[in-house]
Amino acid sequence: MVIGGGFGGLKVARRLARRRDVQITLIDRVNHHLFQPLLYQVGTGILTGGQIAPALRDLFVGRENVRVLLAEVTAIDVDARTVTAVAGGTLTLAYDTLVVAAGARDTYFGHDEWERDAPGMKSLDDAYRIRTRILSAFELAETAQDDAERAAWLTFVLVGAGPTGVELAGQIAYLARHTLAGHYRRVRSEDARIVLLDAASSVLPSFRERLQRRTAQELTRAGVEIRVGTTATRIDAHGLDLTTPDGDARIDAHTVLWTAGVEAAPLARNLAQATGAQTDRAGRLHVATDLTIQGHPDVFAIGDMVTIEGVPGVAQAALQEGAFVADLIARRLDSNTTPPTPTPATALRYRDKGSMAIVGRSWAVADVRGLQLTGRVAWVIWAAVHIAFLVDWQKRAEIIRRWFWEFVTQDRHERVISYVSLLPDELARAEVETVRRRTARKSRR
Repeated sequence: MVIGGGFGGLKVARRLARRRDVQITLIDRVNHHLFQPLLYQVGTGILTGGQIAPALRDLFVGRENVRVLLAEVTAIDVDARTVTAVAGGTLTLAYDTLVVAAGARDTYFGHDEWERDAPGMKSLDDAYRIRTRILSAFELAETAQDDAERAAWLTFVLVGAGPTGVELAGQIAYLARHTLAGHYRRVRSEDARIVLLDAASSVLPSFRERLQRRTAQELTRAGVEIRVGTTATRIDAHGLDLTTPDGDARIDAHTVLWTAGVEAAPLARNLAQATGAQTDRAGRLHVATDLTIQGHPDVFAIGDMVTIEGVPGVAQAALQEGAFVADLIARRLDSNTTPPTPTPATALRYRDKGSMAIVGRSWAVADVRGLQLTGRVAWVIWAAVHIAFLVDWQKRAEIIRRWFWEFVTQDRHERVISYVSLLPDELARAEVETVRRRTARKSRR
């Protein structure tokens, strides 16, 4: 049984599905595999959700030994070897070997109340919500009645200057300076203020100093205002309070996006309670060197929900962990022996293949095995790597076509905003309820 259809879980399921002597149950609370590294492109109107999120069932057509379930796991009983999940009703499912790859979610470092006014981006729903916020901001700036309100709508703040924050800031800047230029009459989209802030001393804190410096230069050239050494202390619907090297400050902004950090999915805590495993401050599980839970050789945990020394929480790590676990399970099946105590010989050996981040339209930074690249060359490598890791050939062709069109025309098709999304939350709920009642009355007639 595999819980989670992300990079790690899908890798395990697809690798083991080749064996006819294995029955696999893959459970996820959504029906698709999400290619998260391109999620920000859905959030800024470059790609559609379907282009980066193939249906899980499509990936196992013809694999009679794979069962895909749309359900949310709520409990794990390692003694009874069962999993409890909710899918309309309650399901109790038995397993011989369990692989938990439930991923991570945004963390607000003790300020969960900020989530409403500063959404993160971990799912397709999040990306759609962020796209609506960004595009609606320009529309509402056009209708604003005074300069201060107009400026607040045209101010976009991103909290967190890691790869996601850098990529999102660059795309918003390009959207404002190029794609939407000339589309409005009372405002200039080019006047949008994009602020990228982080408590660290530089953008891309995990990258090397030269790449950090070049990234900051490129972002500044694109019109992004960088504030490092800066911490958000309060976020509300009208902006955020900051602590900066120069003292306290306030930025009035109706669009604040959270790209600052993640913590393990709640299922990690559930598994820790069931097995007695330890967790770190971010809720990530400590696992043995073979990725099993200590004392439970039939339970594996992989991906963003675990912490392993020297292994970062990135897609390539989850893929390597998934392949490692699938091969280990296969060897156990072939030998038909009791799983041994983990040893250095059976430990995961992580191979760092490098780090990349795109900045703006066609400029990137890449650190590939010590080789530091910037500019168009890095962007080509970034594009090739991301295309290669997509799991569906049709999606690869669609994305290449869309990238080519956007590169040539500077246009983005995905700019639809629903009427309800323009309204404040309370009014939106009232509007939806009114429509529902009207529809019910018409049906009764």
